[in-house]
Amino acid sequence: MASGWNVVITGLAGLFLAASVNAQPSSSRGEGPSGIDNTVTIMTIQNQFGGLGPAGSGVVRVDESAFVAGSGLIQFSEVPLGTTNPSYAPGDYGGDASSPNVTFGGYFDGQRIGVGAECPPGAAPTGCVAGNATNPLALDPASPATFTVNDGANPTSPVLSGTPTFNGPIAILFDTDQAGVGLDGGFFDDANSTAITAFARDGSVIGSVTNAGTGIEFLGLVTADGSNRIAGLLFSLVGAESAGFAIDNLRFGTQGQVGPGPGPGPGPAVYVPVPTLDYAGLGALLLLVAGMGAWFAIRR
Repeated sequence: MASGWNVVITGLAGLFLAASVNAQPSSSRGEGPSGIDNTVTIMTIQNQFGGLGPAGSGVVRVDESAFVAGSGLIQFSEVPLGTTNPSYAPGDYGGDASSPNVTFGGYFDGQRIGVGAECPPGAAPTGCVAGNATNPLALDPASPATFTVNDGANPTSPVLSGTPTFNGPIAILFDTDQAGVGLDGGFFDDANSTAITAFARDGSVIGSVTNAGTGIEFLGLVTADGSNRIAGLLFSLVGAESAGFAIDNLRFGTQGQVGPGPGPGPGPAVYVPVPTLDYAGLGALLLLVAGMGAWFAIRR
């Protein structure tokens, strides 16, 4: 009988040891660890666009599931191919009376296409933007045009491209401030090549998120305190990108329409251990079952 109990105790110890060793972090907000820093502030962004805004500003990276019922979605199939600098009223994308008008251009007033050392090493000059956006934030009518185009590398084509095709910046202006904005960017061939940068109504930079990998990637951000502060977004190069870039499936929303988990107040993730089983854990579990079987056999 003692030998059966020894097997049971050994199995239990092995099971708990395997679970504790293989515990993986999981966010208390329901997200798993992404392997990247949620709050992105990079010197390149500060150098190109004039630094960050008031103290306490910033962004938190989110995925597309953060945009819930009531948030806006523009897919660029709503307008004919070749439409330049499309302009959307709420009714054009299924919004309601509280939804924003959304307009597009190459960059904002006060900005320009970067030259020389203003651009990161390897970045195509046509996709690099420099300069400080002005107050109030407004699209520069003289900036390179954006236009809708088919993209064989994107499964949800058509997309919106800058000028030249797949190698120009894209600026987005909302007539009412938003709490979060996101989009499908790509097709990326280089990680950390492209950023979405959020601007406040006064032209200051709120924060930025870069692509973490290659292919089509969702780039999404919300204000760090969940407030409606985003007046515009710029999609542009912050590094070398070998095969160009465009956007699709633009998502946006105000407080209550966007945010990771209940409520829009995305703060730092709190990680708690969640037991998982690998081969060692499975072996310990089988040992435990065998021990219990032996114990019951002895009892008989």
